[in-house]
Amino acid sequence: MLKLKRLITFLLLPIFLFGTNLAFAFPKNIQLEYDVTREGKLFAKVVEQFSQNGKQYTIKSVTKGIGVYALMGERVLTSAGVVTKSGLKPAHFELHQGKSAKKTLIADFNWTKSLLIMQVKGETRTEKLQQGTQDLASYPYQFMFNPPPKDEVKVMVTTGKKLNYYQYKVLARGEKLNAANKNFKTLHISNQASAGEDKKQLWLAEDQFYLPVRYSLTDEDGNSFEQTLTKIHVE
Repeated sequence: MLKLKRLITFLLLPIFLFGTNLAFAFPKNIQLEYDVTREGKLFAKVVEQFSQNGKQYTIKSVTKGIGVYALMGERVLTSAGVVTKSGLKPAHFELHQGKSAKKTLIADFNWTKSLLIMQVKGETRTEKLQQGTQDLASYPYQFMFNPPPKDEVKVMVTTGKKLNYYQYKVLARGEKLNAANKNFKTLHISNQASAGEDKKQLWLAEDQFYLPVRYSLTDEDGNSFEQTLTKIHVE
């Protein structure tokens, strides 16, 4: 049985972008829903909400497994912080898996001291905090503010347990994709996967604030997963 923590790694493919667009020109409320399939069969559903009030933002992402995977409980990600000229600046992140306190992860961003403070199973871990660092819930929405200007994308993302560095390549711009009963023009990105590593891809809606339309993962064993947008509401 695939562990749900591996699923969430796939669901939230860590990618980050750069730029200096003004936050206030973008949507204040977004609701997205996705179906997740494994080898073409329904595996889980994801519901996400992004809200902005003034310069403050909040994000909540809930993943519910289908069938036997529902027994693992819901995975809930939350992120809160501020919207700046360069996009989202997280202040607090939490990950909860079902009712298990042992699986709870918490991360606080101390931008003044450039420290990321993480709580893992009652243990405190610290890492040097780099400008632009995101968390698992915030990074997809950073695309709204900073679409990739070049052919390569680099990102630093915290999982709540550690910091990960990723490098992605732009494969195509303007690629057509149908999802949620809509036709999207998308930006297609893939990671630089080496032998034995998972291959991850992401399609962002160029004509809908670069919101994620589809994710895909092929793991090191050749198993394939897809997360596809089924509902979208933006205001």
